[in-house]
This record gives sequence, C-alpha cells and structure tokens, in this order.
Amino acid sequence: MYHQPVLKNRRTLLERAEKFISDVYFTDCNLRGRLYGESCPLDSLSSFMSPKRMPLMEAQTQSFTPYKVGDTFGPTWWTCWFKATLKIPECWRGKEVHVLWESDGEAMVWRDGQPVQGLTKEGEKMSYILSDCLTEEEPLSMTIYVEMACNGLFGAGRGSMIAAPDLSRKFSVQKAELVVFNRDVRELMTDFEMLIDIVKELGEGEQRSYQALFTVNEMVNVSDPTDPSSFSKARSLAHKFFSQRNGQSQHTVHAMGHCHIDSAWLWPYEETIRKCARSWVTVIRLMEKNPEFVFTCSQAQQFEWVKCWYPGLFSEIQHYVKTGQFIPVGGTWVEMDGNLPSGESMVRQFLEGQRFFEQEFGMRCKEFWLPDTFGYSAQLPQIMQGCGISNFLTQKLSWNLVNNYPHSTFFWEGLDGSKVLTHFPPGNSYGMEGKVEDLVKTVKQNKDKGRANHSAVLFGFGDGGGGPTQLMMDRLKRVQDTDGLPKVQMSSPDKLFSQLWADSHLLCTWAGELFLELHNGTYTTQAQIKQGNRQCETLLHDIEMASSLALCRNTTFQYPVVRLRELWRLLLLNQFHDVIPGTCIEMVVEDALRYYEDIIRSGAALLQDGLSALVLNGDATGVFNSLPWERLEVIQIQDGPSKHGLALVQVPSIGVSLIQETKPVTPVCITVQEDGSVLMENGTIRTVVNKDGTLASLYLITASREAVSVGCCGNQFVLFDDVPLYWDAWDVMDYHLQTRRPVLEVVQPAHVLSSHELRGSVSFTLKISDKSTVTQEIVMDAMCPFIKFNTQVHWAESHKFLKVEFPVRVHSPNATYEIQFGHLQRPTHRNTSWDWARFEVWGHRWADLSEHNFGVALLNDCKYGYSVFKNTMTLSLLRAPKTPDGNADMGTHHFTYAVMPHTGTFQDAAVIQCAYNLNFPLRLTQCSVDMAPWSAFSVSPAAVILETVKQAEDRKGALMVRMYEAYGGHVTATLHTTLPVREAWHCDLLEKIDATQPAHVTADGITLDFTPFQVRSLLVIF
Repeated sequence: MYHQPVLKNRRTLLERAEKFISDVYFTDCNLRGRLYGESCPLDSLSSFMSPKRMPLMEAQTQSFTPYKVGDTFGPTWWTCWFKATLKIPECWRGKEVHVLWESDGEAMVWRDGQPVQGLTKEGEKMSYILSDCLTEEEPLSMTIYVEMACNGLFGAGRGSMIAAPDLSRKFSVQKAELVVFNRDVRELMTDFEMLIDIVKELGEGEQRSYQALFTVNEMVNVSDPTDPSSFSKARSLAHKFFSQRNGQSQHTVHAMGHCHIDSAWLWPYEETIRKCARSWVTVIRLMEKNPEFVFTCSQAQQFEWVKCWYPGLFSEIQHYVKTGQFIPVGGTWVEMDGNLPSGESMVRQFLEGQRFFEQEFGMRCKEFWLPDTFGYSAQLPQIMQGCGISNFLTQKLSWNLVNNYPHSTFFWEGLDGSKVLTHFPPGNSYGMEGKVEDLVKTVKQNKDKGRANHSAVLFGFGDGGGGPTQLMMDRLKRVQDTDGLPKVQMSSPDKLFSQLWADSHLLCTWAGELFLELHNGTYTTQAQIKQGNRQCETLLHDIEMASSLALCRNTTFQYPVVRLRELWRLLLLNQFHDVIPGTCIEMVVEDALRYYEDIIRSGAALLQDGLSALVLNGDATGVFNSLPWERLEVIQIQDGPSKHGLALVQVPSIGVSLIQETKPVTPVCITVQEDGSVLMENGTIRTVVNKDGTLASLYLITASREAVSVGCCGNQFVLFDDVPLYWDAWDVMDYHLQTRRPVLEVVQPAHVLSSHELRGSVSFTLKISDKSTVTQEIVMDAMCPFIKFNTQVHWAESHKFLKVEFPVRVHSPNATYEIQFGHLQRPTHRNTSWDWARFEVWGHRWADLSEHNFGVALLNDCKYGYSVFKNTMTLSLLRAPKTPDGNADMGTHHFTYAVMPHTGTFQDAAVIQCAYNLNFPLRLTQCSVDMAPWSAFSVSPAAVILETVKQAEDRKGALMVRMYEAYGGHVTATLHTTLPVREAWHCDLLEKIDATQPAHVTADGITLDFTPFQVRSLLVIF
C-alpha cells in the first residue's frame, strides 16, 4: 500500500496531515485553501436598524441605506435588516453557489418571503446555499433579506460569556460575497479530519490508530490540492479504512440531532423566538437533503412561539413530525427547573406540554427530556409515570463537583416507589458535534459496560441554539460501522429506549433524588423571582378552588378556562431552568417579574369573580379557606367591632364562613423585662427576644421543653463571603462556610410594636453593613403554634450571602425537607463525600429536625435554600452575585419565615398543615349577613392532603380532584363532600379516565387507598 518507506515518527506524520487541512497554516498550498473557488461581490447591500423585532413584511417597507462590509452597527439587542441583491455570473452554471456571510451576530436568511436558513459564526453556519448545482432554469438575479440580531449565540457578555451584557457593543459583517463552493474539497477534508481524530483519540497503544495514521499520510501523498482529479484516489483510501467492519459485540451509538435552546438565559424571551426559528429552519433544510436525519426537540412553549410567529415553518415541522424525522420530546411546556416548582406546577408542565403535542402533532411524548437542569426531585418518577412517560434522559449530574455518579443507564426509583428507565448519555453532553472524540468518549465513559450496550449521542450546537450541521452528519455517516469505533446509527429516543428496555434485566436502581453537587446557589439567587413563583402558585390554586366551587353552586358562573390557561402558561414559562433559579440576565428578570405582576393582577380579578359567584354579595365580611382542613387563625380585617383590625376566625375546610370573632383560650402576653429583652407568650409557646432580635429562649409550654440550644440564640442573622469559582449566580462553594460572621450591630433595639390579646409583635433593626440593613417584626398570634418573622431587608451587597440560624436542642442524624407531594430526609452529618457535598440543599415550605417526641420546624413563604448541620437549622435568605445580572437581588425584600417547636413527630404536630397555612392566606370576601358556614370538601385522615380542585380539561360538568399521601405511610382515606356527586373515576395526571377503576361513591364520601407519597387524581362528575 505504501510506495515509500515511512519513518516511525508519529508526530511528524500526524502534524503533516493536520497542516494539510489547517485553516491557519499553509492555506496557499493545502487542501483547506481550495474550499472556495471563484468569488464575486454582492450586486448591492443595504441596511436599516431597528430597536424592536419585526416581521419581514414590516421590514420590507423600511428605508434601507447602502451598507459597506466592515461598518459597525448596534447596539446590543437591536436588529439590523439587510437587503442583498445578487447577480450570479453566467459561467457559474453547473456549480454549487453559496452566499458567504460572516458576522458576529445571529442572522436569518429570508427568500421569497420565507425564512430559509440561520447564519451564526459560533454555530459554524457561515454560508447560505443558493444552489447545489446551478441549472439553466434557475435565475441568476435575486434579492434576499438577512435579519441580523445584535447578539451572539450566547448573548453579549462583557468580557466573558456569563458576564452581564455589554449594552453598547457594536457588531459588523466581516464578509458578504458570492462564492463557488467546492464540495469535493469539503468531502475529502472530512475524510482527513475523521482519520486524524482516530489517530489522536485511539492513541499510541492501539494498532488501529497507526493504521489510520499511515492511511492519512498516504492520502496526503496522493492528493494534489490543485488537481481535483487526484481526490478520488485519496477518498478511496479513506473509504477502505472506514469500511473495515466491527464485531457483533461492539457498542452501538444512537445518534440524534439536537438543539438545546434555553427559553431565556443570556438573552431575553423575545430573542429565543428567533433562535428557535433560525435553528429549526436550518434543521428542515438538512432533512430535505438527508432523509435519514432525525432531530429531537423539546419544549411545547417554543413550538407555540414558532406557530405564532412563523406559521409556514411550523407547517413544515408538522410535516416532518409525520415522517418521523422531527421528533417532539420531553412532554413539558418548558424544560423546567427540577427542584423549585411545586408538585402541581410539575404536573401542569406535563399537562400543558402533552396536550399541546397531542393537539398539534397527534402524539404524546414517551420520554421526559431534561438534560440541563440543576437537580431532579425524587417525585419526578411518579409524576412522569402519571403522565404516560416511562423513560428519562438527562446528563447534568456529570457536572457533579464532588462525587462521580455511578450509572449511565439505570432505573430511577422515586419517593413513592415508581420507577423510570433513565439514561445519561455517557459522553456527558447534549451538544456533541459528531466527532471521533464524542464516539470514543461515549464508549469509554459508559458506566454500565456489560449491562447496557447502547448509548445516545446528541449532536448539534446548543444552549443558544444553532443545532446540527451537514458536516456533523457527514462525519457520522463515515463511521457507521468502522473497526475501532462504536457502531453508529441515526436513531430516535424510541429506538434507543426500546433497546435499553430489551436488555434491562441487569440494570441497577437508584432510589431517591438525583442531587446535583453544584449550582447550590440557585435555591436562593433572585429572591423576587422565587417569591413571585410561590405567590402565583398559591394564587392559581385558590382561583381554581374558588372557581370550581362556584361552578357547582352557581349555574350562571363561567369557569375561566382560557384565561387560567394563559396565566398557568406564563407561570410555567418562568419555571424554565435558567429563570426560576435566577441564572439569567437582568432583562429576563424584568420580563419574569412583569409576568408575575400580570398573573397577580389578572388572578386577583379572577379570584374575586369566583368568590363573588360562590357567595351572595352583601354587607357582611366572609372568609374563604382554600385548604382541606378547618382553620383557626388571627386575620387582619378592614372593618369590624374591634379598633385594632384583628379577628380570631374559624373557617371550615375548603369553604366559607362569616367573620365571627372567637375569644382565644389564652391571650397573647407581651412583657418588657428589666434587661430590655421582651417576653412573648400565647399559652402554647413562650419566647424571649434579646435586644438584637435573637431568641434567648423558645419554650414549648405544653411540653415543658426548651428549643434553643444551650449557650446559643435563635434567629441569628449571619453573613458569608460568597465568591464561587466561576458560575456566579449558580454556585455557592463549600468554603463560604469558613467566612461566617454574625450580624451584631443594632440600629434599633427590640421594642414592642403592638400588644393585643390576639397578636403581639416586637420589632428591631440591625445593620448588616454600611450598605444594608434588616428590619424584622416578630409576630406571635393567639392559638398559633409558631412564631412568625416578618422581614424587610435593604440589600446592597456584593458577593455576600445572608442566612438566618436556629441552633436547636435536638439531636438527630437526619433532617426532613418538604419536596413536591411529600418530603425526604438528608443527613445532618458529613461522614462521607456524598454527605458533605450537600452542605446547601433545597426544600419547599418547611424543614424539620426531630428526635424522639420533640422537634423544631422552620417554615417559610418564599425561600428554598436550607442547611441543617448537626443541630443548627439554617434558612438561606439572600445572595448578591454580579453575573450574569449585575444588579441581582439589589433592593428591598420582604419575606416571612417561622419557627415551630413541637412534640411528637412533625406529622402528628401538623407541621405540614402549618406550612400550608403560612403560604395560603385566608381570603376575605363580601357576603350576606345570614350566610351559614359551608364546606365543600374535607379529607380524613390528615395524612392525605387534597392539593388541587379544578374543572376537568375535557368535560365541563366535572371537576378534577388531586390528593396525595403526605406522611409517608399506607393509609385508607375518605374524601368527604357536600357537593352533589353523581359518579367519580380514577384518572391519571393528564386526566385520562381509567375505565376499569370507578371510584365508589357513598353518602359518607369516596374512599381511596394510598401508598406512601402516592398522588391520586379523581374525575368527579356532578
């Protein structure tokens, strides 16, 4: 084969081949320098700038002025439209003709009124193919438009990718010309590239590496870049190498095109719409030329955007969905955060997503697709299964900072015992490029060798869009079955998981949450977004509850189906995995907060409509309780016999009653002591507030137990330095714990703010720094088992972390945290690396630390970050990162947390119910003076919580009722209702009725059996 002796100098042979296709060295005489043939300038190029994004028809009416290549335009986030008039030389007929377009922005090419291709230098798309082979019938003159976004694939960070955007940045077009593209050069270059990579990736220890080296060396020998006729011989050598087959046992790679597009991140939501169009139209062009090409695409929201803004493109997508090439995956509205949304929000992600895919494409997704979120709740397997999904794909745990996750393909068992088949692509990426490195890494890093012989390779530029390229396709085609590499087949998620299921008998099982040992700061960053999420989840719950009851009690009431869906979709959009975690630029934060304001404003009106229809309007004030247990609480009222504006009211479960003031068994008593501390007690708990606002004592009177640890104080604010290694808004590092500093400087010492038999409060102000203060009102209500801390922080820090600590007199190896539809335990010690990697964890409305017969719970109304180490319970309050939002969390914050000592278990002490009460306020409404107390639903025993009541999706005369077992045990429960139920059916989370499971309705209610943490849904027909 080799005509001349080849010296055994691996380095020179390899570098010789590399230089032969280099775009930097020897381009005057190497192959790369012949990629383009003749060129000619555009006939004319003109442009206009716009601060807003506009459709093509509007752009065509604008005034274009001549543009010279190299001139700058901008600033960031503006749009520059180009009008290009083209005249192709007659002598180019029979040749492949491109428009070569190099710029530092993202562009869309429009031709004949339609989007035809995206152009992005970072996504290796710098030319638009006018013709694969210019025929006599094709015109030589035409006009195209190029819509240029003044941002790159990853936004416009000042100095680094994740930095805040440079709003004054200017952009330019560096090259705009017509060229002849030499396809034969490109094909030979791809052969060279793949062989060179085989040499490098297989390494000196593999014979196959040397075979590739000598092959590529001989290819250089026989190739004359100036003589295309020599290329065939070189290509034959490459083909011979690639055609040497693998054995039957070789690992199989399932290659799927992919384009991960963050719905917002380093760019605003509006720009994502264009990113989708640019990426997906390019995918469609690839499908036209490569009928075997398969592309996977998630997020119903993005499909909805394209449907609204690019209807022609959406029709093409629908066509390719039918052919099986364009495959919707995931089943959710967006790729949401896997930790912070409530259980009901996660259900709605699937409900809205699956219904959209069914309506638009006639199919539901079979796999959950969430490759880039920051951890995965232990309730996701049950939620997936309830939405018809048994397969799950992600890869984010490959980012773990401490421990290597032990599996690539395995069964994931959730909190209730539900299992889903889970696959982490071993290449640890959702944006591969079809290179040899990707294939070799996929085999080497497969952690289930011998158990699973199939893996996914997702190829295509991602995060900022871009997607697959023809070059990626060509790379993979060459090595479909090449000795030394895994087998490669263009595949689909369904084919991959079918193979994995077929060989699943040896797979391991992982039980519990998939905790990401990184990005722990996302539980706290952008506190206003997290507060908006919690408030809107609560509001939508109450709207649906009130509207559902009104539907059953008032025949004229119209359930607000359309508006509720719009508000839910806004909330679900903000749960995207770079928005609710707070890892986005300031523009996105502003959009998100505006969406929350829209939900709250519109939602308040919908709630009032529902309450007005539920009770007859009158001159009296009534109270609505949306929770499934009776509540006895102190509330603020606008009017009434008392001047203080407080009332202790008793309201039935999921019902209404008039305000009828109740006298407390023991009034609240506030006493200022000689040392200036304040004693507060209500017959259940007694606390002593020091001058600096810390708790010297927290005493559970009914159990004669002190909760505060010996020699310590509760409610201690602490400040930490918070400088991560890189991912500023994302990460808080373990070493921040070494920088703890108590907040000690008192601006205004604790003093009595109010003292009444129903409510007493103490206020104080501390100086956090020269820039920041915290003012707090400690509130004790009559008949209430917890103390509330209404907190206001003026926050103007940089790279600081504010927390509050409660060292408690409890000893336990585990603490308990609320998650979606349940709770789980995490260690309070740091025995192993798996334990100490969880120095900062997430939870929802409460966390509890208990020993036998006594414990303390921390409740909150909008926080998600916790830490419990030994006996110190810590709630994370505020961070101050500077990228990608330079103003993250700056300003004034209002939030509430509470501390609750208790006897027995947290279940028996009603910690869960108290946390609900803190988050779901009793709602005031006008009603008639003779209205009798009324309850629609209740559940017994208390272990089962009725979470949601809403109108059924596809049946007006029915309600969907969702419950879950909250305590962690087997139980038989009864749903009691005063509504006229005719029949009830079990249904899944998508509200599909199980015709084999009618619910047994009796005069006493509907009885159901629950396993630990099981979620059950009923369709109740009236």
